Amino acid sequence: MASAELQGKYQKLAQEYSKLRAQNQVLKKGVVDEQANSAALKEQLKMKDQSLRKLQQEMDSLTFRNLQLAKRVELLQDELALSEPRGKKNKKSGESSSQLSQEQKSVFDEDLQKKIEENERLHIQFFEADEQHKHVEAELRSRLATLETEAAQHQAVVDGLTRKYMETIEKLQNDKAKLEVKSQTLEKEAKECRLRTEECQLQLKTLHEDLSGRLEESLSIINEKVPFNDTKYSQYNALNVPLHNRRHQLKMRDIAGQALAFVQDLVTALLNFHTYTEQRIQIFPVDSAIDTISPLNQKFSQYLHENASYVRPLEEGMLHLFESITEDTVTVLETTVKLKTFSEHLTSYICFLRKILPYQLKSLEEECESSLCTSALRARNLELSQDMKKMTAVFEKLQTYIALLALPSTEPDGLLRTNYSSVLTNVGAALHGFHDVMKDISKHYSQKAAIEHELPTATQKLITTNDCILSSVVALTNGAGKVQQSLEKISKLEQEKEHWMLEAQLAKIKLEKENQRIADKLKNTGSAQLVGLAQENAAVSNTAGQDEATAKAVLEPIQSTSLVPDVESREDLIKNHYMARIVELTSQLQLADSKSVHFYAECRALSKRLALAEKSKEALTEEMKLASQNISRLQDELTTTKRSYEDQLSMMSDHLCSMNETLSKQREEIDTLKMSSKGNSKKNKSR
Repeated sequence: MASAELQGKYQKLAQEYSKLRAQNQVLKKGVVDEQANSAALKEQLKMKDQSLRKLQQEMDSLTFRNLQLAKRVELLQDELALSEPRGKKNKKSGESSSQLSQEQKSVFDEDLQKKIEENERLHIQFFEADEQHKHVEAELRSRLATLETEAAQHQAVVDGLTRKYMETIEKLQNDKAKLEVKSQTLEKEAKECRLRTEECQLQLKTLHEDLSGRLEESLSIINEKVPFNDTKYSQYNALNVPLHNRRHQLKMRDIAGQALAFVQDLVTALLNFHTYTEQRIQIFPVDSAIDTISPLNQKFSQYLHENASYVRPLEEGMLHLFESITEDTVTVLETTVKLKTFSEHLTSYICFLRKILPYQLKSLEEECESSLCTSALRARNLELSQDMKKMTAVFEKLQTYIALLALPSTEPDGLLRTNYSSVLTNVGAALHGFHDVMKDISKHYSQKAAIEHELPTATQKLITTNDCILSSVVALTNGAGKVQQSLEKISKLEQEKEHWMLEAQLAKIKLEKENQRIADKLKNTGSAQLVGLAQENAAVSNTAGQDEATAKAVLEPIQSTSLVPDVESREDLIKNHYMARIVELTSQLQLADSKSVHFYAECRALSKRLALAEKSKEALTEEMKLASQNISRLQDELTTTKRSYEDQLSMMSDHLCSMNETLSKQREEIDTLKMSSKGNSKKNKSR
């Protein structure tokens, strides 16, 4: 039992381990995918850094160009301011300078327009780069949050697996401790079994020596022809092996044959009763060939269809009981083992009756609720309902007393010998009650059938089925009556037995008086040998009071003697005495042999039990070894799994730290670019 439990536990652990390994593979794959994604993100970051550097270089060059252009514009403006007063002094020179200044102004305007367009284009590129950088930053932030969430989930899974592994290890350690305790208990039991085996062997040896000595002593006493008597204690005589009486066996076989015939008739009648009841349900109050019967009657019909599997075992059980009673066996309640089987079959049939009783009562109620049911028919149905309840109760009562009669064959102390007669009387009373119930059922069902036959809707099939049911009920009633007649015969035989027992007691009293008179007369004559013989005869007569057959065997030679016993009568007395003594010693020897066989069987059983205990101990030891190996293997795998998860988590944390640093650097660069772009825009606005 323990090995099966351990095997089941190991199978569960193996299944959990396979599940955890599968989860571990999935987690490893996820970690590899995350590492690949992080590498791709690193490449993207490098590319973004390069593009940002290019843009920064372009911004620097443009800023330098703008500064140059601004300086040139300032110089041009200064020159223009200097050229204006000169134009006032000299119109001609002014006209020529104005033409020159207009040409220069147009050139400057064109150049300025180009620079403005180029500045706008650069502002657009910078704005697009800024928006793209913000988009990339948002994507990276969302990716970072996703990675952090996945890392937290992975950490939770790792913690759960670690906790589960720790619980499994603790459970295995507890199982190991329990197995060690159980192994120690088995070792103690094995030691106790060895000690008990040794004690039994010593007892068997002592008993064998004692019995051998007693047998030799008894044989020597018999050979020396020393008369003695040790049967004066009636409480010890009850331990004697029962004598084989062929006449008793024939009588018991005759009684068992009568019981078998009764059970066969009962089985046939019950089979017919249940079968025809099922047939009646199919045709009344609703014919199944025309319309569908009610679900209740369908279930009732289904149960009734199974009646043979419960009724036929009764006949088989009684047949086996009859076959077990032969002329060569000793038939008492302690040896009728087959009666227990018959009792079990009867219990099964009573369970069947209890199962169909509610459906039977409900079916009768449905008949009463039918429109075809008259008041008289309703009254008969109610009477039949009560009769069916009584029938089930009578069978239960009969089964109770038969189970009591079968009890001594399995538990010798379960039923006292003094209660045998009362139990048999109660069996007779139960059978008498069964006969009365069947008479009531026969009476009420015949009245019910007569009423139904007068109905206008009664079919020939219903009439035939009712007649068959009525015939089966009559057969049950007649069978119960034969058991009642047998019980009356048994009661008469019991009365005759009591009469002859009284006659035997009277004969015993007369024998004691005659022996006393003979002893008194022998005392007067001084014959000591005849006095001892008379005393032995008196002792034998006391033993005869315990056994009727022995009393009869002793009475016959004594009653044939005259007042003064002759030589032949003395020889007959001595012969009868020694024959009775030999029979008694033989029975004692048989009892001793049976006890020795019992002790030998018990010793063999103990030795087998010891061997089985040792085998179970070895098996448990092997299982403990396997369990310890599995525990160590699981601990190693758990350790390696934890290390791998810790390494992966450390790598992921380092990767996340590096990504955070990269993002912080990018934020700083973006901030510097923003500051520089703001400064440039302010300068351009001021210009």
